[in-house]
Amino acid sequence: MLLRKGFTQFMQSINDNTTQTTRCRYCGQLNQVRETNTTTDNGTQEAKCGRCRLPLSTKAHKKFAELNKHDYVHPADSRALAALRAIPGIDTALKKLLSVTGESAIRVIFTASAVRVTPHQCPDIYAKAQIACTTLGVDMPDLYIQQNPVVNAFTGGVERPVLVLHTGLLERLSDEESLMVIAHEIGHIHAEHVLYLTAARLIEALANAAIAASPITAVVQSILTGTMRSALLAWARRAELSCDRAALLVTQDPDVICRTMMKLCGGTFASKMNYDEFLKQARDFQKNYDQKALDRFWADIISSGLTHPFPVWRVSEILKWHESGEYDKLMIGETAKAAA
Repeated sequence: MLLRKGFTQFMQSINDNTTQTTRCRYCGQLNQVRETNTTTDNGTQEAKCGRCRLPLSTKAHKKFAELNKHDYVHPADSRALAALRAIPGIDTALKKLLSVTGESAIRVIFTASAVRVTPHQCPDIYAKAQIACTTLGVDMPDLYIQQNPVVNAFTGGVERPVLVLHTGLLERLSDEESLMVIAHEIGHIHAEHVLYLTAARLIEALANAAIAASPITAVVQSILTGTMRSALLAWARRAELSCDRAALLVTQDPDVICRTMMKLCGGTFASKMNYDEFLKQARDFQKNYDQKALDRFWADIISSGLTHPFPVWRVSEILKWHESGEYDKLMIGETAKAAA
């Protein structure tokens, strides 16, 4: 009787550990997955890829062979960039500014004060960056993780872009949400924002009281006029909307974008919040912005002092784009066919 019971338990353990090979739809890694793992209604298994740590799924993940930035760039970004480039001498001034401040300084700072991400250092983060790059068709930038409680990430440099992720951000996000943030930053590279964005971030940094007294402030003011600085910051806020779209093209799930924004609003308390109510809030905000002049006035005035648009506003914009049909056209390649 004991022998029979032991044999039954042995056979059960073999059955429980039966595995199958599953290829990650994001990074292509082959994974051994237990067949006993359950599958959700949308086809997503509970298991995660051993390389990129993203959920394994039976769905396909689209890669864009020749994605044109004009296929997804937000109209507000295009208008603001056109206004910026219309300022006489702006490109010359920006290139002079960055040659004076030194692109090499960016690399020195982060090489000395942050952790460089490689295939052997934080490999899952590196794999996520590779996924974003291969999806959008962008060369891999240098990638760093910096100890910083500020919930942020940014891309800088000109010839060789540098992508920096703050620990305050990564510690709050799931793997899919981390992919969204990385893809957003890679979007800046694909959309060719980096020259202007680096200058904008420098101007924003000089607004800090501790840095404002540095000699660099005088250099910036001597090279860039007040009109140039204002136009640059106005464009930089709108450029973020384009990169949210780029992030959607990588994650291919609007809920990932919106849930990330909910965490930017609610922090770690977001896990106790109602996601559907948050989406309703975003739609209400957009409706009031479109229909009420006073709401639009205050939204524009208050956001003019921010580095990024309001997170709820970004949700409403990504929902509009996803539901407009433009996103679906890109996913099935209609825009590319029309341009061919």
